[in-house]
Amino acid sequence: MIRIFVTGLRGIPDVMGGVESHCEALYPRLQRLSSAVEITVVGRVPYVDAAKTRVAGLTVKGVPAVRSTSLEAISSTLLAVLYARLRRADIVHIHAIGPALTTGIARMLGLKVVVTHHGKDYARGKWGRLAKAMLKRGERAAMRHAHRVICVSPSLREELVSAFPEAAGRTVYIPNGVPGAAVAGDTARAEADRVLAAHGARDGEFVLAVGRLVPEKGFDTLIDAANRMASPPKLLIVGGSEHRSSYAERLTRKAGPQVRFAGMLPREVVFELQRRTALFVMPSFHEGLPIAALEAADAGAPLLLSDIAANRDLGLAPVNYFPVGDVDALVAALAQPPRCYAVDADAVRDRFDWNRIAAETLRVYEAFVP
Repeated sequence: MIRIFVTGLRGIPDVMGGVESHCEALYPRLQRLSSAVEITVVGRVPYVDAAKTRVAGLTVKGVPAVRSTSLEAISSTLLAVLYARLRRADIVHIHAIGPALTTGIARMLGLKVVVTHHGKDYARGKWGRLAKAMLKRGERAAMRHAHRVICVSPSLREELVSAFPEAAGRTVYIPNGVPGAAVAGDTARAEADRVLAAHGARDGEFVLAVGRLVPEKGFDTLIDAANRMASPPKLLIVGGSEHRSSYAERLTRKAGPQVRFAGMLPREVVFELQRRTALFVMPSFHEGLPIAALEAADAGAPLLLSDIAANRDLGLAPVNYFPVGDVDALVAALAQPPRCYAVDADAVRDRFDWNRIAAETLRVYEAFVP
């Protein structure tokens, strides 16, 4: 039996965030794939329901965390690593480079360590100089000390191998995946009806964006573009900010009457909105491999994405991309009929299949644990 402890995430189920979506999709599949693994997800107390100790075949445990933007992830991950050691874990799997600061400690404790690098978090606008330096140190710790580093996009792996050539043999590309055949139930459909009615939007006549209200998501670019249009579409932004944010407040102030904020919503409701939207837009300056865009493709939504490397890694047609941060280009793109941005959902599902991703991740574990 391989005892795997997963940490670095806030928690599951239904916690908003790319890492959380990744883990919630991956680990139940991996658990079902092999009776030789036992998986425990160690999240953070504010996000983990103490009554839900079992989720989709996984054991879920919450540990305390400092409620601070800069200290929450590292404090909880350190406790999670110690907990994993006490519980005689074979492998601790750390997600994201901030939590990866604990990689060396985990090695000192005798644990096998896998790190999933979800993206260059130090490129995010919300971090100050000290935080960015610590994130880079976390990346360096992962590349130097982890037994395996999983990168969620091929462009990310190329950059890391170039910067850390000594880690090339320990660094692999395994992508995020498409959820696959999600179907919203009656409750989710009713909630989507309520959300659209509350914001004056109708099926097939609104543009949708999904993500946390943080600078790297580029929602200010999208709002500026909508404000410049003579006849802007109804723009619905789904997501919130975990802590009080001057950026989120600035977005609210600059938004015109056609821009509406729906806040954080359950994934089933988000999927239903993706299914009904005229166009899904992701104007990000930074992503790992964008799960929200994969989910929108799965729902059948046309996609318009910024042309950053992580978004281009989805392999869509050139028409589906616009120059990142270019408001004029986005205005021109939004003026086109949404059908111009239709994607081949089946091709996306085949390329980013979670079942295959789970099998590849299992092989990573089995490669260095007998």
